[in-house]
This record gives sequence, C-alpha cells and structure tokens, in this order.
Amino acid sequence: LPPNLPREINHLEMGKKLLAAGQLADALSHFHAAVDGDPKSYVAYYRRATVYLAMGKSKSALPDLTKVIELKPDFTSARLQRGNLLLKQGRLDEAEGDFKKVLKSSPSSREEQEAQSQLKKSDEIQRLVTQARSDFGHEDYSSAASHLDTIIDTCVWDVDSRELRAECFIQMREMGKAISDLKAASKLRNDNTQAFYKLSTIYYNLGDHEMSLSEVRECLKLDPDHKQCFSHYKQVKKLNKQIMSAEELIQQQRYGDAVSKYEAVMKTEPDVPQYTFLAKERICHCLSKDQQGAKAIPVCSEVLQSDPQNGNVLKDRAEAYLQDEQYEEAIKGFESAKEFSENDREVIEGLERAQRLLKQSQKRDYYKILGVKRTAQKKEIIKAYRKLAQQWHPDNFQDPEDKKKAEKKFIDIAQAKEVLTDPEMRSKFDQGEDPLDPESQQGGGHHHFHGAWESFQGFNPFGSGPFSFKFNFN
Repeated sequence: LPPNLPREINHLEMGKKLLAAGQLADALSHFHAAVDGDPKSYVAYYRRATVYLAMGKSKSALPDLTKVIELKPDFTSARLQRGNLLLKQGRLDEAEGDFKKVLKSSPSSREEQEAQSQLKKSDEIQRLVTQARSDFGHEDYSSAASHLDTIIDTCVWDVDSRELRAECFIQMREMGKAISDLKAASKLRNDNTQAFYKLSTIYYNLGDHEMSLSEVRECLKLDPDHKQCFSHYKQVKKLNKQIMSAEELIQQQRYGDAVSKYEAVMKTEPDVPQYTFLAKERICHCLSKDQQGAKAIPVCSEVLQSDPQNGNVLKDRAEAYLQDEQYEEAIKGFESAKEFSENDREVIEGLERAQRLLKQSQKRDYYKILGVKRTAQKKEIIKAYRKLAQQWHPDNFQDPEDKKKAEKKFIDIAQAKEVLTDPEMRSKFDQGEDPLDPESQQGGGHHHFHGAWESFQGFNPFGSGPFSFKFNFN
C-alpha cells in the first residue's frame, strides 16, 4: 500500500485480506491496531466483531457491534447481527428492539425477511418462557423442561433457561442432564458460583466425592468467602480424606484399620446412602481379605440386597463362605460372580478351590480332627494335638475294640498334626489337596504316611514331662 495512506487504513486493508485468507488471529491483530489508531472508526469495530464471530467469541463481538451502532445508528447489518446474538443469549426484549429498528430503517429485502423471521421467533420464545415458568411453579417439571428444550434450541447461550432446566432435571432425578446444563451455565457466566455449588452438591449426593471436591474448589476460586461453598467444602474434604486414607490402608493390607476408617466414613455422612453403601462394600472386602469370613458374610449379603449383580462383592462373599467352611455356598457364590466377571482369575481359581475343598470335606479334614479353626496358629495346633494324643493314646485302652478304635483315631491325630505344622503341606491342604492321600498326590503322600507311622513307635507327644507312653505295632 502507498506509504502516505493513514495508518489505520493500512491495518484495515491488511486485516481484511488476512480474514479472507482465513488467518483469523493475524487479522484480529490488525483490527486491534486499527481500533487503537482510530477509536471512532465504526468499520474497524465491525471488522473486529466479524473476526470474533468467526472465532466463536460472541461475547467479545457483542460490545464491538454495540460500538458500531453507537457510531453509525443506521448500520442495519450490525444491528441485525447484534439482535441475533442477543436472541441467542436469551435477552429477548433487547433483541426485539434491534429487529424492530431494522424493519424501520429501509433494510434490504434479505435483511427485512431475516428481521421479521427473528422477531416472530422471539415472540414465540417469550410465550414459551412464560409457560415454562408457570409449569415450574406448579411443579410440572417435565412440561417445563420440554418448553425449555425448545427455548434453548434457539437461545443456546441463555444461562437462566439452562439453570431453570437443570432445576427441572434435579426434581426429575435426571442428574446427568442437570450436570450437563450446570456445566454449560458455569462457562457462560464468568462468576457463576451458584452453578459450581449445585454441581458439587449433585456429585456429592451421587457418591462422587472427588468430583464434588473439584467443583466446590472452583466456587471458592471465584469467591473465597462464599458461605455455602466453604461449609460444603469442609464436609467434602473431610469425607474425601477418610475414603482416600481407607483405600491406602487397603493397599497396605492393613484391613482392620481400613474397616475402622470406613466406619468413620458412615458417621461423617450418615444421610447419603451412597457413602454407606460404599463403606459396607469395602468393609465386606476387608473382612474377607482379613480371613474374617463369619463377620464378612452378613456385611456382604447386605450390600448384595441393594446391588445383587456386584461382581466384586459376590467374589468377596464367596471367599468368606470358603473361610467359614460353607463350601456349597462358596461354589454358588463364585459361579454367580463368574457371570459378571467371566475372565476374573481370582473367581476362576476360587471356584476350583471351593470345589476341591467341598470334595475334601467329604473325606478327611485335619482341622476338624484336631478341633481347630482354619486360621489357627501353629502353637494352637500343637496344643490341641497334645491334648488329643493324651486322650486317644492306645495304651489308655484295655478293651480290644476300644484299643483298635483308639489306634485309628491316634493315627488321624498324628497325621493332622504332621500336615498342619508343615507350612508346605498345610498350604496344599488349604488349596483342597490332601498331601497324605496317594490319589490326591499321585503317590507323593506315601513317604509322609510312613514317616508318621514310624514316629509312633516309642512316641512321646509331650517331649519332656511326666508322661511316657510307649506304643508298638506288630
């Protein structure tokens, strides 16, 4: 361009060329410079508004269009564009004012047709707004939401309509839709603390404590002194901390401490069922992992009453049944869990283990022989063994039949002690294999049996002590 042209004209021309080429950011820079160079150039403002609209920045375009109309009131195209933006924002009275002025300003046939069409649309929306508010006031939330759907199709940036529709969805228990509208409302209005507060409370009541905490923090960023948000923040933060702490304890296999922490969760928030459900679900898991089957079963069963298809809880309860030696129930439980977690290795292995243990329980159970629990420590096992060995030593019996019965019982007791005090043999037995059963071990139990048999000769079950039983076989 010739260097003697005014500087703002250079920027306008360059911006126009860049806009035509689709280089919006560069075009915008030139139009900024044009406005700075001549703040009374309505063309510069209009060009900049055009770029803003092309970039989807309608909020920025609106004040530029207003400035154009202020500088040149008869600029019909700018007024029509502003009317369309105001309509999208739900500012119906202002939009209608622009459309009416367009019709009075000798518009082109296209502009006249568009203004008449938009004016008619605005009138219809005014009627729908009145009807939606009336329906909402009469608690007809479904009808109100339906009217608001039509309104928002046109008034896509109307914050008030979105917030009202969100309230309808909340009343209709359609929380996903309410969240969608409130998220849009929080973006459309820069300081919308109330939208963030409502989002946080919805997430909280749905049991999503992490999202609830995130949204309430957004509220406090806008207004650190917001009373509702600050009060809610303290509650959510406390609950979130307890749940996170409980999960860390589970990762560390500190199941007893995790149970206590989840019991605290239920005290912190007794009124939202989702947190009670979560706590009981995790307590069921912890008790099962902590080998407390008898305690786990009723807790898991309570959770399954509310959520009968919860694969994890079905698995945990099946494991608890195993620990409680309810093998048939365990098999049913693992089979149910398998329906919802077909490829879960723990479920497949648990089912196989339950089937082996059921079969084993119908044969010889070393725990029952000694009268100890499956969770018994080695010290308890030896104590039970010594007591029974003293009671059933064959030298205590004179009657041949009684002696024969005692001999069999005595061998069972010794074999039970041998298996349950040997970590490797006990582990095999706990998995459903009998390490002293030749069928189960494919001959591997023969050696152990004879070792146990031979040890009975000259046997003293108490080590040093006042008793000295001798026992010889022919």
